[in-house]
Amino acid sequence: MSFVLAIDQGTTSSRAIVFRSDISIAAVAQQEFPQHFPASGWVEHEPEDIWTSTVMTCRDALEKAGLAAKDIAAIGITNQRETTVVWDRATGQAVHRAIVWQDRRTADICAKLKADGHEPEVSARTGLIIDPYFSGTKVAWILDHVPGARERAERGELMFGTVDCYLLWRLTGGKVHATDATNASRTLLFNIHTGQWDDALLKLLRVPRSMLPEVKDSSAEFGTTTPDLFGGPIKVAGIAGDQQAATIGQACFTPGMMKSTYGTGCFALLNTGATPVKSNNKLLTTIAYQLDGVRTYALEGSIFVAGSAVQWLRDGLGIIKHAAETGPLADKSDSMQSVYLVPAFVGLGAPYWNPRVRGALFGLTRNTGPAELAHATLESVCYQTYDLWAAMRADWPDASAATIVLRVDGGMTASDWTMQRLADLLDAPVDRPMIQETTALGAAYLAGLHAGVYPEPEKFADNWRLEHRFRPAMSAATRERKLAGWARAVKGVLASDEGE
Repeated sequence: MSFVLAIDQGTTSSRAIVFRSDISIAAVAQQEFPQHFPASGWVEHEPEDIWTSTVMTCRDALEKAGLAAKDIAAIGITNQRETTVVWDRATGQAVHRAIVWQDRRTADICAKLKADGHEPEVSARTGLIIDPYFSGTKVAWILDHVPGARERAERGELMFGTVDCYLLWRLTGGKVHATDATNASRTLLFNIHTGQWDDALLKLLRVPRSMLPEVKDSSAEFGTTTPDLFGGPIKVAGIAGDQQAATIGQACFTPGMMKSTYGTGCFALLNTGATPVKSNNKLLTTIAYQLDGVRTYALEGSIFVAGSAVQWLRDGLGIIKHAAETGPLADKSDSMQSVYLVPAFVGLGAPYWNPRVRGALFGLTRNTGPAELAHATLESVCYQTYDLWAAMRADWPDASAATIVLRVDGGMTASDWTMQRLADLLDAPVDRPMIQETTALGAAYLAGLHAGVYPEPEKFADNWRLEHRFRPAMSAATRERKLAGWARAVKGVLASDEGE
């Protein structure tokens, strides 16, 4: 049993990947499922779609790899975080569609909690800000809006879980109601210092304790799948939310290591070790992973627009046909021009957190053309990453002494031009790994660690393989000039906010 099956349950699709004992990939299967948008700012999934697509991709991946249940040492689960499911303890029937992490319907609840002065206490306990993004207010909304749900919950008839928890419950035939510390830490209900569900938070958000799952290590005995699903029982031995799983897949086990995932947006996590670091720069404090009862913490920052800025060049402006053209085009830009794009298409994320501002271009000349716009677009992702790193350094006292290691994954990392510019602006090496499937690999590692397929973190880190290291090659004077120009551009965008 030298294979591990990773379930990567995402926002638009479910994937299953079979990893060998040397972490190479034996098979991949993927299936998209429908999104539901019942009102402006609302995003929902049908829990049954999440479940069936997960089972189908697992079966498909096993078949492609030519393997049976008896060949799989363990299953690891990674999932879209914060998405909320409430279901009936007796029947397994969801009482409402899953409310997705992107959903903004609880904005009024959050605004009232903030107005009533609860945010400092909530942040101190959870490491989070009060925002519709997180699960707690979503649970409260379901209990308040589904007829009879609150009464049923008070009687102990309903269960709450993030997607990993819901899948685990279904995989084990309703025997196990559990999650891991990383997913629990994204609910607004979990105290990241005590490692327990927090009674004060449960009371504030009016969520009955009986609904909540048991919280375990990220690598642990989570139960066994029912034999009918995959032709035999397989134990589930690893769970982590997607960004934390990517951090593990990138082997960022040492304080000071940072991973940045570049997709539509960008999520950066900095390992801060055994100490939860309170952010003064609107970053989130979160649990990176929990092994053997020991929590490792991280600072997390999110950028709203990364890859979607390149999509804008392609679909909005029509200056490229394929994303891969952007780097070579940027390379042809006029070095005498200093064009800055602040891609605040949906506001600015960390460390600014201003949803009202919109994007802008600065420094245009009569000679500005497609090459300069491509240059500014790719560079904007690097500048935003620099802002996150600067905020993390300001928040974490040990950052100045730590050796910066940035490991990158996601679609945009295929652009050598962008990764080189990132290294130049951070003045730090940027490492791109051989295996880009870092999220699924993190889930597989957690399961394989418990099952004895993979070694302890230090040894696993030795297996991490570098595909390319981008080293800084920009002069300090040029870097400082460019960063100062970016700071002025962001200041200009923030100044445009008239609070409309």
